[in-house]
Amino acid sequence: MRKFLFLAVFALASAVTYAGGYRVSVQGQRALAMGHTGVAVVNSAELGFFNPSGLVYLENKLTISAGASAIFSDVAWQNQETGDIARTDNPVGTPFYINASYKLRDWVSVGLSVYTPYGSTVEWEQDWPGSHLVNNIELQAIYVQPLVSVKVTDFLSLGGGPIFVTGAVNFNRNLTRTLTDEEGNRSNVTVDASGVNEWGWSASAMFVASDDLKFGVNYRSEIIMNAEDGSADFENIPNSPMTPFRDTTFDASLPLPAELTVGASYQFDDKWLFAFDFNRTFWEVYRSLDLDFADPNIPDSESPRNYKDSNTWRFGAQYTATDKLVLRAGYYYDESPVQEGYFAPETPRNDSMGFTGGLSLDVTSKLAIDASFAYIRFDEVDATYSPDPQEFPEYQGAPFGGTYKSVAFIPGLGVTYKL
Repeated sequence: MRKFLFLAVFALASAVTYAGGYRVSVQGQRALAMGHTGVAVVNSAELGFFNPSGLVYLENKLTISAGASAIFSDVAWQNQETGDIARTDNPVGTPFYINASYKLRDWVSVGLSVYTPYGSTVEWEQDWPGSHLVNNIELQAIYVQPLVSVKVTDFLSLGGGPIFVTGAVNFNRNLTRTLTDEEGNRSNVTVDASGVNEWGWSASAMFVASDDLKFGVNYRSEIIMNAEDGSADFENIPNSPMTPFRDTTFDASLPLPAELTVGASYQFDDKWLFAFDFNRTFWEVYRSLDLDFADPNIPDSESPRNYKDSNTWRFGAQYTATDKLVLRAGYYYDESPVQEGYFAPETPRNDSMGFTGGLSLDVTSKLAIDASFAYIRFDEVDATYSPDPQEFPEYQGAPFGGTYKSVAFIPGLGVTYKL
């Protein structure tokens, strides 16, 4: 019975590091349309997220890029032996971004980026076979980042700034596979943490080899989200000395890993632009989640995660069809950080492929409409959550597994304003 406590908050950390079971990579309509490439592409204030050092190369004194996307996702689970089937019924996620850049001098620009790299909701069917691990997760995380971009020479610029993160999460699961109260209602717990605020930073550089060829690098620091006095609310608990569960609070440290992105863009001719990004996410920091419960009757525990560092390869192309219309397309391959034996339904995260496209249409000389779409197909996987007892001897839970299938479709709309 003890194991459900750390599994409950374990899902909290899972939700913070993913949104809807996968990383939400929609920090710009133009970049997303090109396979989410952008570390070496100078075409909008979206650089505030992808490579702040490039802001100084924007031609206009003021550039603003803003937009939002709608995430339609679905996860299906099946036990091949019993034939049990379940799937998620997720509401539409709506991540947004606002990026602004202002040129103070020819050699220095400042900016501000507000974005939501993590934020969504996952809802499994009521009392599904894995309800003892998760029923639903609701997550919101907002990043606010002031920026500066300095041109060191005509061909080299540096940039970056501090990052303020504020987040909240709500998570519910049944306590066990069978436990109910006297009226037959399944015993469950709701874990809630809000107002979790922390700081990080980013640093970047852009090298302009020629008018046609650019290279970029961007590093975003690890951020440890320290949740203090989160609430754990127990419902439908039977009146028995064997189930002494009561509402309490907890503290936990939740790691958001560092990221390194490098890439290049090449202007082939007046019509075609090609881009490539390589992203390395340092997930290895997320080995386990240590929990400290305020109630002394509830023992502190650790939740095995044992993630590995993962890579994403991104490819994009842009075609200038007319003076007012630009078309884009892209592809990326995203590795999962989950290792064998650590696959949990809180974050059913497999390797995935993203197919993207979009366009920009100039409405006036100052205003453009940006649109994108992404279809993300996750590899079907037959996996379990069953941590290695030699590596994590304190974990005593029964294994849970099955076959997972996941897809997501993400249309988005934004605007770019130049002055």
